[in-house]
Amino acid sequence: MDISVVLCTHNPRADYLASTLASLAQQADIAEGIDLEFILVDNSSREPLDQSILPSGINNSRIVCEPQLGLTHARLRSFQEAKGRIILFIDDDNALRPNYLKSVLMAFESDPRLGAIGGKVLPRYEVPPPDWFAQTGISLACRNLGDVPLYAEWRAQDTVRSYPVCAPIGAGMAIRRKAYEAYVEGAHDNPARLALGRRGADLASGEDNDMILTLLDNGWRVAYLPQLVLDHLIPAQRLTQEYLENYAFSSNRTWVQVLAVHGLCPWRPLTRWTLPIRKARSWFLQRAWRGPVERIAWRSACGLFEGRASLIGLDRS
Repeated sequence: MDISVVLCTHNPRADYLASTLASLAQQADIAEGIDLEFILVDNSSREPLDQSILPSGINNSRIVCEPQLGLTHARLRSFQEAKGRIILFIDDDNALRPNYLKSVLMAFESDPRLGAIGGKVLPRYEVPPPDWFAQTGISLACRNLGDVPLYAEWRAQDTVRSYPVCAPIGAGMAIRRKAYEAYVEGAHDNPARLALGRRGADLASGEDNDMILTLLDNGWRVAYLPQLVLDHLIPAQRLTQEYLENYAFSSNRTWVQVLAVHGLCPWRPLTRWTLPIRKARSWFLQRAWRGPVERIAWRSACGLFEGRASLIGLDRS
């Protein structure tokens, strides 16, 4: 099989999921000659998803239930289920633009060293963002790196390694099954790595970074390809100060942890008893009382402290 499209979801918003599935159905209409399957992993939703929602036009479509809550568990389950030599991950709030599947297949066929690819993820806001949102520097998993393809890989002679700017993000990321195997083998029984993905209300977001770093460690290339375009449907709730504070905190905490797993963490561990003092000092340094931007910056710093505190005893194997 050419491509396994995998959608992992937990309590999805019905209208957003419908938009995602409609965009996938349109892909199937124009993806002639592509041997395709679609797997919807229902990750412990309150109301189990019904087969009737599956997109038309894809004969090999099914729902798989994964009771262990967490995006990492859902994706590992999808690896067991998927038959494609390429696995394409989409979220329940992604709408693929035309020719996404064809472009994915062409990219991998043209470069056997490509391990994972992604492209433009453009925001489609339910409501206009607040005036101060741009100042936070938070992308909400959206990005546009321009119209020129970008590639990254690690070579044996590289003495300094850093996370590439062009690395794919989870939304719309396509990964070669052969490359993905190394991540699956390393993560499936490692508690530290299993905890990097989102779990219910926990906004941890380090799993995608863990996948990319594993591919780079194993000699694969990753790429940003501008012909891959999807819309990220962003609800009003994700533009609130409360959500953005939690997002900033969780993102920074897991960023430290994933870098540590791969031996790239530039920060030393912190003892937990020092955290209240550090957070209080950062409150004043960030002037967190002044407004949403400053408060979010403070929560971001707190996430960094918590991540560094978690490094003591972290399993890096």
